[in-house]
Amino acid sequence: MAVAARKGRATTSPLASSPMAITTAARPGFLGSWLGRIPLPKWVLIAVAAAAAVLLLLFLVCIIRCCCCKKKPKKKERVSLHAVSSSTTASLVQPEMDDLEQGTEQIGRGKLQYSLEYNFREQELKVGVKQAAELKAMDSGGTSDPYVIVYLTSDTKKKYETKVYRKTLNPIFNESFTFLVSQAEVPESTLVMQIYDFNRFAKHDIIGEVRLPLASVNLQHVIEQWSDLVAASKVEEEQLGEICFSLRYVPSTGKLMVLILEATKLKRMDSHGLSDPFVKVHLILNRKKWKKKMTSVKKNTLSPYFNEMFVFEVPFSQIQNVDVVISVWDHDKVTKNEPIGKLFLGCRATGNQLRHWSDMLSNPRRPLAQWHSLQPPDVVDKALGLKSHLKLPLPPR
Repeated sequence: MAVAARKGRATTSPLASSPMAITTAARPGFLGSWLGRIPLPKWVLIAVAAAAAVLLLLFLVCIIRCCCCKKKPKKKERVSLHAVSSSTTASLVQPEMDDLEQGTEQIGRGKLQYSLEYNFREQELKVGVKQAAELKAMDSGGTSDPYVIVYLTSDTKKKYETKVYRKTLNPIFNESFTFLVSQAEVPESTLVMQIYDFNRFAKHDIIGEVRLPLASVNLQHVIEQWSDLVAASKVEEEQLGEICFSLRYVPSTGKLMVLILEATKLKRMDSHGLSDPFVKVHLILNRKKWKKKMTSVKKNTLSPYFNEMFVFEVPFSQIQNVDVVISVWDHDKVTKNEPIGKLFLGCRATGNQLRHWSDMLSNPRRPLAQWHSLQPPDVVDKALGLKSHLKLPLPPR
């Protein structure tokens, strides 16, 4: 009995008294322990897991389909131009016109032989138009009626023309023309020789041109050479010149000071290749002419120096409504004075003119000088849109 009792105690006591053994036998897995902490029924957790699995499966299917769709067009791609704008479509389908001209049309325009001789004592440039060869046929019969126009970019008004030669692609001109060009203006000038096809009943077609910057030519010797004709460039803007002036405004006294300093590279207005320039300064108030002052006349020059100051009384309350018009004129004793170019400054101006005006207002009592390019007078007048030419009285302060 005692032995049996001892055996029974020996076999049963570890199971009843050892908590470590109970824990080891009844411990679930890590996932089960983690799920046991969530206060939701098991069917809810199973439903969430199934939904997540379905979403993951759909996501994988979408990725596989996208990859397959991208690989298929490699065999035969189709480009739809309906969704592209017309301008973009045109650039995709056809090249630019400039590229066409430089590519196919430029080849076979022909070439021109000419000569250059500069007389440093007389400051004259003698241009000889010798002959042309292998010109492009412009007429239906396979020929052309060529003639040459010669001019300098520094004076586009003065142009010379050769005689017209009928039905030939190899004309011999042998004509010469003389231009008055000072040594200072030679590096800034470009010689242009354009060959046209004459047409009696329609516009003359240009075959090609030769542009020769005189700065790249050694005029110490007589030059005679051939040059290939190229496609004519677009109509160039006429250079009217530049002017430098200073602006200063003092708000406390209401004084606007305009200092006309100098001008350069002015357009030639006289027959001898020079001008007699002077400057007008107009004040425009509410788009009506208000006050005007002018400089003295500088004779026979394209780069006059003035250094003349004009003072206008403009109350601070009116400074936002004022435009300052700077115009350069060519003086003529016999005929009417001709405008060379204009520009205007004010709150309605743009570009450098507006920047100069804004700098003046933001720096009171400080003179600010700046160079400006002259613009065609009609362009400036249109931008100003003047209502009348009446002189207005000074507004009250």
